[in-house]
Amino acid sequence: MTTAVLGGGISGLSAGYYLLRRFGKPLTIYEASPRVGGWIRSETHKDRGFLFESGPRTIRPVGLPGANTMEIVEQLNLPVKAIPRSHVAAKNRMLYAKGQVCMLPNSPKGLFGTKPPFSQPLYKALIHDLLAKSTLAKHGDESIYSFVERRFGKEIADYAISPMICGICAGDAREISVRFLMDGLFEKEQKYGGVLKGLLYARYKEKNSTKPGIFAQEQTSMYLQSKQEKWAMYGMDGGLEQLPRALRKYLGENDVNVQLSNPCRNLNFSENGVRLSLRDADLPVDHVISSLPAYRLAALVKQQHPSLSAQLLDIPYVDVVVVNIQFDGNHLLKQNGFGLLVPPCEQLPILGIIFDSCCFDMDGNTILTVMMGGRWFDQWFSDQPSPKKLLDTALRYVRQILDIKEDPKFCRVHTHHKCIPQYTVGHQHRVTNIRKYIETYKLPLSLCGAAFDGVGINDVILSARRQVDALPQSFSHPT
Repeated sequence: MTTAVLGGGISGLSAGYYLLRRFGKPLTIYEASPRVGGWIRSETHKDRGFLFESGPRTIRPVGLPGANTMEIVEQLNLPVKAIPRSHVAAKNRMLYAKGQVCMLPNSPKGLFGTKPPFSQPLYKALIHDLLAKSTLAKHGDESIYSFVERRFGKEIADYAISPMICGICAGDAREISVRFLMDGLFEKEQKYGGVLKGLLYARYKEKNSTKPGIFAQEQTSMYLQSKQEKWAMYGMDGGLEQLPRALRKYLGENDVNVQLSNPCRNLNFSENGVRLSLRDADLPVDHVISSLPAYRLAALVKQQHPSLSAQLLDIPYVDVVVVNIQFDGNHLLKQNGFGLLVPPCEQLPILGIIFDSCCFDMDGNTILTVMMGGRWFDQWFSDQPSPKKLLDTALRYVRQILDIKEDPKFCRVHTHHKCIPQYTVGHQHRVTNIRKYIETYKLPLSLCGAAFDGVGINDVILSARRQVDALPQSFSHPT
């Protein structure tokens, strides 16, 4: 049987890796662009000792998804740069709200006392949860803003959760499903009548359970090291793009063909498999694993399966502007940390600023990354501004928020169109229906990637693994 993987981002490359590992046979990955990695892009300036990341720069070593990613990183022998929980970039997270930079609490002590932007101690939000009545959500879902406002109050929703959602998916917490980020907490609240009540009960059950640990088979030496040394996150020597590059190299060494600049233009399903319409040929294969954005896959199946196409198009995406900035000198920041987020209620065009040179050594440079737009891209940038105008906007707010008066020495502007899917209310139901359609019509098609199973690097790699693991063992034998 022959397999094609659509998309050469981290999820598509991971699907190739797991197909090779499980079935041990050649396959082909088709990528429309001239490079692999998708939104993961590292620009190194070795001569000056710094690098720019226009996508993610760190990975969290948390839980099964984190352990699963580490298994690949270890297999590829990639050198990593760990950031322990004691590091300033792990401890210090900030907001820009009410005209000032506000440090978020990083210990239980922070629950007591009143610190901006909050008007009362945070422990009162916990009391609010204990006293608030439980409300059964319609259709088993609600917005994460609504959930947090119900349980913990409006200030927590405005100044804690809303900016967090901006940082994770550049989305609006008033639209994003609570199941996207807080599925476990939502289930506990619905079952036990409160978040804290549910957590305490779950902790009691866990303490008295003899169930074996879920990570038993995933505990690679790197994962164990991260637990022992209390890593908060880690990056890669040479930038995070080293991961997709190493995956491509590994796949190539094992006879996996990664074809660049070769987009699939149509999928035609039949009893015998799938016919791919490619740049120069039509190619029959037995099965397709798609890691494409939902809207791109929608175009490929529209002719034959318009209903499936319409369901895929119901998953919205947002545009994000990323501006990388380099200043000479490393003493420009008044407060060190991972960076800061800007709550949407502040009505500013920027989502946040990452302090890259606080996370990793940048050889005496101050490196910042400004994120702009997201769910509010059309509100601020509908006139399709030039890269210079985007840069001027970013620099204006860097000066205003961080009080940096120096001029930057080097900058880079990227506009990523339709780069992050939005898990709006009802998303879980939409994905279930999409996969049910594929199952009902017995389409030889598997879906993985950010549109379906989570937007983080750990999420999309685990998504690829689970889709490959779901294939029947008979898949490895010719028919």
